[in-house]
This record gives sequence, C-alpha cells and structure tokens, in this order.
Amino acid sequence: MLNDEPFVKDALREKVKAVAKALNYQPNITAKGLITRRSFMIGLTYERPSPSYVVELQRGVLERLADERYRMIILPFRDVCARPDDFFEFLRSAALDGVVLAPPGSDELAVLDRLDAAGIHYGRIAPQLEPGRGACSLLDDTAAAREVAEHLLALGHRRLAVILGDPTHRASAARSEGYARAFAAHDIGEDALCFEPGDFTFASGEAAMRRILSRPGPRPTAILAQNDDMAVGAMTVAREAGLSIPGDLSVTGFDDSDIARLIMPKLTTVRQPVFDMAMTATDGLLKLLSGEPAPPPVLHAHELLVRQSTAAPAG
Repeated sequence: MLNDEPFVKDALREKVKAVAKALNYQPNITAKGLITRRSFMIGLTYERPSPSYVVELQRGVLERLADERYRMIILPFRDVCARPDDFFEFLRSAALDGVVLAPPGSDELAVLDRLDAAGIHYGRIAPQLEPGRGACSLLDDTAAAREVAEHLLALGHRRLAVILGDPTHRASAARSEGYARAFAAHDIGEDALCFEPGDFTFASGEAAMRRILSRPGPRPTAILAQNDDMAVGAMTVAREAGLSIPGDLSVTGFDDSDIARLIMPKLTTVRQPVFDMAMTATDGLLKLLSGEPAPPPVLHAHELLVRQSTAAPAG
C-alpha cells in the first residue's frame, strides 16, 4: 500500500499512509529490494573535480531524488579513461539500479556499451560524444569558451595564454575549439598565443603560470584558464610575482565555482549550471527506470559573468 500499488483502493491506501506517518514508519529499502530484485540505489560517479563542482553535482541529484524511493551512493573513481574495464566492474559491483555519470565517465563509450549490455540505465552530465545515448544534460562548451575569449579580445587583449584542462576530459578540447574560433575571427596569430598544460587543479594552474612568466619575450596580457581552480592558481603566482590583476594581467576561468566568487578580485568566468544539469540527468534516469523511453537531450544555457579580474590591457 505504501508503494502505490494500483489494486489497492484509494481510501484504504490513504488511511494506511496516515497511520505510517503518525508512527514515523520508514520502509526498509533493503527488504523491498529483496522482493523486487532491485537495490533502489542510484550511483553518482565523478573523477577528481573541484570541491565546488562535486557539491553541486550531489545537490542536484539529491534534490531530484527527494521524494523518490531511490537513494544516492557516491562513487568517485580515478583515471576513468585509463581503466574503463575497472570502472565498469566498479559500477556493476555496486549493485546499482542506475548511475549518473559526470565527465569524463559520461564520454567513455566503451563503458556505456557495457552498461547497455548489462541492462544498467544511466544519465550523463555534459557529454561531448553521442548525446542521444542515455538521459543527457548538455552544455555547449565550445560556444561558452568562445564567448569568454571574445570578452578579452573586445577589451583589446592581443597577447594571450591558455591554461588547458585535463586532456582526458573532452570538455577541454571543446573549450580549446571555442577559443580557437574567437582567435581566428580576430586574426590572432600563433605568435601571439601560448598554451600550457593543466589538469583542472589549483596546483596545475600555479605551475602553468610559472612557466608562462618564465617564457622569453613579451608577457601575455590575459590568461584563459579552462576552469576556475586553475585560474585562481594562476592569479596567486602572478600576484607573488608583483603583477596586479587586472591592471597588469587579466584572468578568466570557467565553471563559476565558489572560489570564483570568494577570490579578490572576483573572477570573470563562465557559469555552467551544474546543479540543474545533475537534476536533469537524474530526472531522465528515473524515467528510464520507470520504463519510459529515453528523453531527448536537454541543452542548458551558460552565462558569461564579467567580474573584477578582467580589464583593458595597460598602455
């Protein structure tokens, strides 16, 4: 009766629910799973993202599951792309009814193939490949990156450095493509650009900025970091070197994580609605679990947030 079975009369069902509420009765999910052969567990998996990103992912999934019988289990995994077989076995061993995949797992097609074969439904957050598979929340990383690059170019910057994200995340390539389109539209040649590797961590932003400052020739007047953590790492090293932001150097990030709003000066960045994307992917997964067909992919809007870390180049 507490499961809304169709053969129970409405009046009786409501009476039983009222008594259960008065007694603070909570159904035993494990026992229910033994009967239905379902775990009523949904996994959320991700790989080494920023703390703020993780929190927004979790909040989005939990918000959508608030009135559902399903519960969330957190499944962090290192090096999804290097160990796809281990990643799949990790997911299967968790006895999940379904899983929400954050990048880069959301783009690991070999894992999706094996999930399909095992009959495990999935939602995907920000995939770049085959967005019609599973329940997908999308973001146009290329358009978003082009917009933030256009912002710096409109201010007059013509010597720029890019701090790249983790190459195993396809969003990094998509953001690089957005920058490249902006550079081409403004005839910015390769001699005016430099590119430094990173991995989406604060430490990699620091290391990249040190390499940028040690390069011979004119210093870049603006930095495009592919996420906020790397941008703030770059800002820290720049200030240690005696540079003012944005007076001597403009810096941009990507994500609009908490650190972007807490750092001074506040960081110009691109907001991707991680909470909403996680909610949408979870909602689509629940539809799949209820037997409905896969919903169409949902494209979420990004937003360029111009704050205090960017200005026209000095002189």
